[in-house]
Amino acid sequence: MNNTQLTPVGHWRSGARSPVFEPAELGPLLESIREPMHVVRDLARARIGLAMGGSATTTAAPGDLPLLATLPATFPEWLGDRSFCETHGVRFPYVAGEMANGIATTRLCIAMAEAGMIGFFGAGGLGYPRVEEAVDELVAKLGNRLPWGVNLIHSPNEAGLENRVADLLIRKGVPIISASAFMGLTPAVVRCAAAGLQLDANDRIVRKHRVFAKISRREVAIRFMSPAPADMLRALVAQNLLTQTEADLAAKVPVAEDITVEADSGGHTDNQLLVALFPTIMALRDELVAQHGYDRPIRVGAAGGLGTPGSLAAAFSMGAAYVVTGSVNQAAVEAGLSDAGKAMLAEADVADVIMAPAADMFELGVNVQVLKRGTMFGVRSSKLYEAWHSNASLEAIPLELKTRLERDVLHATFDEIWAETRGFWQKRDPAEVVRAEADPKHRMALVFRWYLGKASKWAIDGEVSRRADYQIWSGPAMGAFNRWAAGSFLAEPKNRSVVQIALNLLEGAAVITRAGQLRSFGLPVPATSFQFRPRLLS
Repeated sequence: MNNTQLTPVGHWRSGARSPVFEPAELGPLLESIREPMHVVRDLARARIGLAMGGSATTTAAPGDLPLLATLPATFPEWLGDRSFCETHGVRFPYVAGEMANGIATTRLCIAMAEAGMIGFFGAGGLGYPRVEEAVDELVAKLGNRLPWGVNLIHSPNEAGLENRVADLLIRKGVPIISASAFMGLTPAVVRCAAAGLQLDANDRIVRKHRVFAKISRREVAIRFMSPAPADMLRALVAQNLLTQTEADLAAKVPVAEDITVEADSGGHTDNQLLVALFPTIMALRDELVAQHGYDRPIRVGAAGGLGTPGSLAAAFSMGAAYVVTGSVNQAAVEAGLSDAGKAMLAEADVADVIMAPAADMFELGVNVQVLKRGTMFGVRSSKLYEAWHSNASLEAIPLELKTRLERDVLHATFDEIWAETRGFWQKRDPAEVVRAEADPKHRMALVFRWYLGKASKWAIDGEVSRRADYQIWSGPAMGAFNRWAAGSFLAEPKNRSVVQIALNLLEGAAVITRAGQLRSFGLPVPATSFQFRPRLLS
């Protein structure tokens, strides 16, 4: 449809400001998203323009211009599904994801909550006492006053820890729980979803714990968007871990009402493309809502690769109810990564990432995406996995390879590392020691996992002597963020507060969304309007 086919809906009468028609004049106005905008036609010169102020009328007067559309004021708060903000009691449809090993700190969660957003504490990879300490702090500082959450990560090698953390989250009344890295449902995550379910005065099911499920595969999404399996509910009731009432109500609702579609991200990832995966999960959601007859919607959010306003705008334009950012928050001042690690992230470009073995799923062959620039972790950890995969035990590793691994990667002997590792597991889970002493290949895995776990800790602590071994989870979004922030106040790591990152990404997404709307009406929107620049926001 060309501009001459646009049918006027009324007339626009000029106020204090005249309409503008040239790209150079349009650009400055497009960021005024909190004011109504009128799309008008200049018949004499056959052009489309933008008017601010004035008034829309149904009767023409001399000097009036044909009115093609009026776009009401818009706000970053309105970008997602309104039910997301209403359900969770937040101002913005924005979540700071759970960066493991406590890199998503309690400080980060508190800052996000106080700014009207959600932050998840990164419990993955931490021992139980540290998780309990963080939960207690968040309960004391935020309680039920503001929204906050904690991560429950699937731990196939430590099912006992997964269950203990679930117990803790339920017992302490954690309001929001992010379930990540799950390949299927476990009793722990089902308990988190079902515990405390009850009916309100209007016979609507009310959740005590709201579960966010992070998924990147259709088969996993199906499980979280369906009611919990009946046999699992029966078993939990038999073990007195759920009441019969909770189990009956759990059979009527999905395990999670917030499904986060995670594309190419830092850490655990399937390297999926968001534009391919997200619409597929949206369609699946619609099928399952109809199939199960749910009386309220399942919200689908987007994560992975979100490091610029344009990427957020694209996610919201596909129908995302909310967005989750990760890599970019690891560089925030509130994040629990060392200043040295944050400086390395600030130098990253889009392609400066690599896949490496995951410490928590090493023996399953699962990889995580990490920073490549400035660190040898990706290459060195892959050498360890190759050695584990090719040999039956530490003793079976050829002497030349053993020497190289001890000297160039581990900086310690296998025996020294096993002694330290054995002591660690003796405190954390003695069953691992028993298993390792009976299974030489598992013992080798634990020795090599020592390096993977330490590499993350070195990056968190800023261990200078092991800088070349830093494991820093990062996806392409970090490089995209750096490119966007270059030359602005956000280029400096010291200025990267998690709230300023969020506000700028949201503001920019709203501006870009408005620019796209106006372009669809035929306005000559300048290309620079799709390149929102960071600025201090409140």
